[in-house]
Amino acid sequence: MKTSPTFLLVPLLFAMAWAQCPAPADLKTANGTKICAQLYTKNSPYYDQCCAGSVLVVPPDEDQPYMPSAFNNKVTSLVVGQRCELTVWSSKGKGGKTRKFKAGAFPRLQEIRKGIFGDWANAISAYYCKCS
Repeated sequence: MKTSPTFLLVPLLFAMAWAQCPAPADLKTANGTKICAQLYTKNSPYYDQCCAGSVLVVPPDEDQPYMPSAFNNKVTSLVVGQRCELTVWSSKGKGGKTRKFKAGAFPRLQEIRKGIFGDWANAISAYYCKCS
């Protein structure tokens, strides 16, 4: 049976699409301590250029009802570590809409719906991150 070249390119293109965002398993500090999540302030229409800009490193069990001002309503990409879950809110004080992100890379939050008319890009104002 002959394999078409297009079939072989699909896994390669998929791997390249996530090139800029770190893998969930790679979220560790320099000394090997687990990181629950990383939030980023810049993304791009091109997946390989997402997860850029300023980075907010979120340790396990961090509970922030008020985002640091440099990140409040400015997060456009995020990565959640293995065996972790990031819960976010759209309003300060853990108000408004909420969503849970399981382990994985989310390079374009504008593709994640927040209700009927919105998305999660530039919409995170509070978070809680936990790991098992």
